[in-house]
Amino acid sequence: MNRIVIIMGVSGVGKTTVGRQLAEEFDCPFQDADDFHPLSNIQKMKAGIALDDTDRWPWLESLNKYLRELKGASLILACSALKQSYRDHLAQGVDHLHWVFLQASVPLIQKRLESRKSHFFDPKLVRSQFETLEPPTDAIRIDAGQPLDQVVSHIKNELR
Repeated sequence: MNRIVIIMGVSGVGKTTVGRQLAEEFDCPFQDADDFHPLSNIQKMKAGIALDDTDRWPWLESLNKYLRELKGASLILACSALKQSYRDHLAQGVDHLHWVFLQASVPLIQKRLESRKSHFFDPKLVRSQFETLEPPTDAIRIDAGQPLDQVVSHIKNELR
């Protein structure tokens, strides 16, 4: 494959689920950007406090460094990448990068987050995610309300 695919969108849209399945389909590694958050960010989100740019920039910097160190290896990364400036920073010095934007409605995301038990993200932060979101113009766009197999199939077809 020799490409990096970043599955992006608001929390609860299915980035990790889609990313894992896509990585399995392409037989390449998967990484969740949440694993790069410092403890202070996780604690803020657990407390229902939205992250701001001051919180996000060190996280984005560590992700960009990780992507640059891949040096041509393939990867599927789940990452919110809500603003264009975040996406631009993530892409600096990274070749063969493709964006996949999972889109969903606020009610669908709220429903998903309220049923999620093992994640640190407080569902009360949904609105702040949508307020921060700057939809990309250079991404494969997918309706995340579709069944998982259809979402993954669509992405695979677009990436071919």
